[in-house]
Amino acid sequence: MINGVVGVIIWTDDIDNLLLFYRDVLGLRPHSVRSDFVSFKWGDIRLGIGKHSEVNGITKEHHRVMINLGVDDIHVEYKALTSKGVHFTRTPEKEHWGGWVGTFSDPDGNTLQLMQPAA
Repeated sequence: MINGVVGVIIWTDDIDNLLLFYRDVLGLRPHSVRSDFVSFKWGDIRLGIGKHSEVNGITKEHHRVMINLGVDDIHVEYKALTSKGVHFTRTPEKEHWGGWVGTFSDPDGNTLQLMQPAA
């Protein structure tokens, strides 16, 4: 029986560019770094970025997979990321369920969202 999601991997042909974005722009701290794979970890959940021989260029299907990154204050994070040049395709908006969501992309065109839970 599946009991949850333990990780997500984003494959790329330019791991150095994605590492700069996830580490230096988003401020994520790597848990493990190799030349072809970097892992970030929060508790039991991992986000990986890795170099893959079958991946070339930016994604052609930007909305096929969307990764939600949890934040405590979406407005603070939005301001910090926009000051670093991150362009949001959806500025933070309150959802019908009470939380907040804002959408942007990484350098490979993968869609990411900041998600602040309902108070």
